Amino acid sequence: MIGGQENGAGDRRMLARAQGLAVQFGGRTVLSGVDMDIAAGEIVTIIGPNGSGKTTLVKALLGLVPVARGRAELMPGTRIGYVPQRFSIDAVLPLRVDRLMTLTAPASADAIGAALERVGVAHLRRADVASLSGGETQRVLLARALLRQPDLLVLDEPVQGVDFAGEAALYALIGELRDEMGLGVLMVSHDLHVVMAATDQVLCLNGHICCAGVPSDVSRHPEFLRLFGRQAAATLAVYRHDHDHDHDLHGHVVADEAGGDHSTDHHGHDHHSHHSHSGHE
Repeated sequence: MIGGQENGAGDRRMLARAQGLAVQFGGRTVLSGVDMDIAAGEIVTIIGPNGSGKTTLVKALLGLVPVARGRAELMPGTRIGYVPQRFSIDAVLPLRVDRLMTLTAPASADAIGAALERVGVAHLRRADVASLSGGETQRVLLARALLRQPDLLVLDEPVQGVDFAGEAALYALIGELRDEMGLGVLMVSHDLHVVMAATDQVLCLNGHICCAGVPSDVSRHPEFLRLFGRQAAATLAVYRHDHDHDHDLHGHVVADEAGGDHSTDHHGHDHHSHHSHSGHE
């Protein structure tokens, strides 16, 4: 186990909460009347169109933007592991993965190795950050967040720059970390074509919470259909990852010891809809 806090199945320790939250920028109301809770061991995914206030909500919970009305707070002692929405580095800047891991806080060599190993990129420890693929970069940033031994993992667009198959592998990894470490997870996404089945609650945001619930219920909600249309709802797929196989860094199925590759379309995912990207904004 890499840090974190082990929580039993019945542990519902509250990590973050918003009540009647409103945020304003330049006199314009960006968020209003938002109520939400995030507990230990729970995965909450926020979806919504561009400009709907998703990142603003996250920043309010983390205390990074002022609150106009209501409140947004982290419970005392809650440690945050944050994976940012965008991460770019100048290709001419020499920066190795192990150095990136300690840019903002020191960490032991053993801790760095354990975090990279847990997310499947230990072999990239001395690699140039600029040379990494999208999926590799996201895993390195996830490992960096784990170094903080977080109670709450905050992921803003965690599959940006990752291909479709790689998304499934990354979502499965996040679910595994939740199970192993008892983490609360707050994810933000505007991608509608995949929401993992491990998500306990989906919040559909458009300046306020339009609808909330499990993914299959939200995709049928009238407000969701009004915002995204029926075609988007049809492409909202729920991955049920049964762990009868493994993925590599690029999302490809890894052959098992018997030589089978389980690469057929029924390899443990329950596809509830077409794998179309037409649900993107």
